[in-house]
Amino acid sequence: MILVLWDIDRTLVYTGDTDRRVYRELFEEVVGRPVDALPKRGTGVTMPLAVRELLRTNAVEEHRVEELARRIVQRMPEQLALYRGELLDTGVVMPGARAALALVQQSPRCISTVVTGNLRGSAEVKLGALGIDAYLDLSIGGYASDNPYRPALVQVAQSRAEAQYGHRFSARSTVIIGDSLEDVRTGREGGAHVIGVASGTTSAEELSKAGANHVIPDLTNSERLLSLVSQFNLNRS
Repeated sequence: MILVLWDIDRTLVYTGDTDRRVYRELFEEVVGRPVDALPKRGTGVTMPLAVRELLRTNAVEEHRVEELARRIVQRMPEQLALYRGELLDTGVVMPGARAALALVQQSPRCISTVVTGNLRGSAEVKLGALGIDAYLDLSIGGYASDNPYRPALVQVAQSRAEAQYGHRFSARSTVIIGDSLEDVRTGREGGAHVIGVASGTTSAEELSKAGANHVIPDLTNSERLLSLVSQFNLNRS
């Protein structure tokens, strides 16, 4: 059995500025003043860490950061859900993602879920609004709400999958599919092979240099992707 851990943003979906709007609105609500600078786009950093960066970048006093971050993070899924209609209208399923998800789901050797910098509630809103949540077992995913340190989420997902499916997943039977350097780092440090997808802000060359086992331009060749996923369980390293 192979545990397939999909990244969400810029790998499976693109939701434009909706996340950044949520950051802006919650900062203003919780801190009490407008935001001057927002987190960088497409980095793959977990939401809790991005919120802390947001507060520090906007000159919030250090002794207030943790408490304000906790309040903002707690509100993020609820605030994002207010834009479910906008996500449906303007959000995009990345090219080939739906077919790739369907093909991997149909493979009797694969179990698909997510490892993501999103909070669980935010992930469910995005994937549900764009109609691809049914291809994934979201109950066994690893989310930023579990741990802000992204590599730790591999073991979270592996443990949940083992409890759910009765099969132990190791580094050689776990594959991350993602577009960012954080996805590569998550696999290398957390214990998983990585298929880099150059569909975000990180180039194929950068993903390869960072240590991705394979790099593909996008998800449009679903048969090729499944072939790459399937070969990893044969490796003994």
